[in-house]
Amino acid sequence: MWIPQGVGTVVELTVISGKGGTGKTSVVAAFAALAKDKVLADCDVDAADLHLVLSPKVLHREDFSGGKSAAIVAEKCAGCGKCATVCRFDAVSFDGPANDVVDKTYRIDPVACEGCGVCAYFCPADAVVFSPSINGEWYISETPHGPMVHARLGIAEENSGKLVTTIRREAKKLAGERGLGLVIIDGSPGIGCPVIASITGASLVLIVTEPTLSGLHDLSRVADLAGHFDIAATVCVNKSDINPEMTSSIRQRCAERNMDVLGEVRYDTAVARAQIEGKSVIEYDSGAAASDLKALWEAVADRLA
Repeated sequence: MWIPQGVGTVVELTVISGKGGTGKTSVVAAFAALAKDKVLADCDVDAADLHLVLSPKVLHREDFSGGKSAAIVAEKCAGCGKCATVCRFDAVSFDGPANDVVDKTYRIDPVACEGCGVCAYFCPADAVVFSPSINGEWYISETPHGPMVHARLGIAEENSGKLVTTIRREAKKLAGERGLGLVIIDGSPGIGCPVIASITGASLVLIVTEPTLSGLHDLSRVADLAGHFDIAATVCVNKSDINPEMTSSIRQRCAERNMDVLGEVRYDTAVARAQIEGKSVIEYDSGAAASDLKALWEAVADRLA
């Protein structure tokens, strides 16, 4: 069983997957119901859904700014078109309102703008305002299973890696303030920037995969990523009994890479029924999946001890 490693020490467990839909969040929700003295962090900010199971009550919220965006002050625009010439994202159009100098001015599409700032640098009339943009919100909430830090990224917004870093920092800070020794992180799927931000510096990574050929392939990719950052990675095979042959192949691949398979979770329709009711399967049922997830948590807790 996991025991806090001393006053001021915060251990971070990050649960990730090679792709979406493997059951990563269901595993985290189960851990939330089983673990004691922890803070939960939903770092899958591009498609956050841990809140659907944990029903958080928001106590604090803050805007998130992950970059800057440009806007043209129509009154200052001379209509020279320099901004449109230097923009490489086709974000500038010649359909802005008239002013005292020209009949039409230039306008920047805030969705197409990448926030590079080139237009502001080259504008001879100093008509481009380059200011911080609001890309989403992050929250500190209370759930039936303890405190949770999570976020919502705006539509078509980017810099999710920076938002993940913010969530992890605030979760660790909250754990320190409340004297809680563990942060359980629902990380992003894949191998991109949000995943890197989810796992760097983590005490342990648990990779959730499924017994399919694509599951095996994606497991290898995310394991390579964890290895690149020299982070201890372990594996859980979800729905392991739907393809025992592929589950054996995954175990063999993990053995070749010196990665421990900490558990297998059998397919169980109770998981879906629990989600419909807004619960983890641990709270809903004591069947196959719940039993396997309890055993998985014990194995993970032993590794964190």
